[in-house]
Amino acid sequence: MNKRMQYLVEGITKDIITYLMEDSGCDLPTALKEFYNSETFAKLSDESTGLYIESSAYVYEMLKGELTNGRLK
Repeated sequence: MNKRMQYLVEGITKDIITYLMEDSGCDLPTALKEFYNSETFAKLSDESTGLYIESSAYVYEMLKGELTNGRLK
């Protein structure tokens, strides 16, 4: 992962953790575990998907779908 991509992934991750905590009322460790163990985070971290250039809100919508359905569509 190059430095630019790492910077973008970290920014999106920070936003998504905040969204999770606000929307579900969970604590920080739970939000971190939820996101870092998700298929969405795996895709975000994979440079070939290009997901890291999308908005935090877009990635969060993907995560919400995954959490609702148990997997990404």
